[in-house]
Amino acid sequence: MPHSPNQNHLLAALPPEEFGRLLPHLELVPMLLGEVLHEPGIQVRYVHFPTTAIVSMLYILESGISAEIASVGNEGILGISTFMGGETTPITAVVQTAGHGYRLQGRLLKEEFDRGGMVRHLLLRYTQALSTHIFQTAACNRFHSIEQQLCRWLLATLDRLPTGELVMTQELVANALGVRREGITEAAGNLQRDGIISYRRGHISVLERAGLEKRSCECYAVVRQESGRLLSDIRHRQGAAAV
Repeated sequence: MPHSPNQNHLLAALPPEEFGRLLPHLELVPMLLGEVLHEPGIQVRYVHFPTTAIVSMLYILESGISAEIASVGNEGILGISTFMGGETTPITAVVQTAGHGYRLQGRLLKEEFDRGGMVRHLLLRYTQALSTHIFQTAACNRFHSIEQQLCRWLLATLDRLPTGELVMTQELVANALGVRREGITEAAGNLQRDGIISYRRGHISVLERAGLEKRSCECYAVVRQESGRLLSDIRHRQGAAAV
């Protein structure tokens, strides 16, 4: 499939005039597995609009322990600090699923944001949806079992992929959830034994999505429902643009 900025839902929802101003400055870039896009305390120069890649937003403690607070795929943008006024971020952004995306100089997006209009409206809606994701993930990491967290994480990842197969190691998943690898091994083993997933050599195939949803905690549904509510106009505009 040829690459297109319209594969990102936010870009696809922009009105023609605003999209036209950004289009000449959008740069298609490969997003490699494990690539660090943002680091704590360093000014964010570029925002990224993933199309086929997924980026994990990690908070890393002084001890080196990390936990994912949210992830960004083709529904959104990485680098909200550029238009929210912070310029830097305390998180580390790492590519979780390799693919492609478009990057844009942060100052150009800030200029478009300051114009107001639909760009500002869409970006603020997305930021609120991302905040919901972060809040719910914090609660999930504190109160729910590793198996529930794994199911929630797999479902959120699956929603952004064209197939039911994920390329990732148990170590990567453990780092994202902030748990020991042994815990992921046990939880993944339970799911595989029950025929819900198949795991082999860094590949996770989801065999029964309904089983994942049943074993997940309520956090997945809460985030999906709230994101759907907040981003419904983005999907509507995206559909209208496609017509």
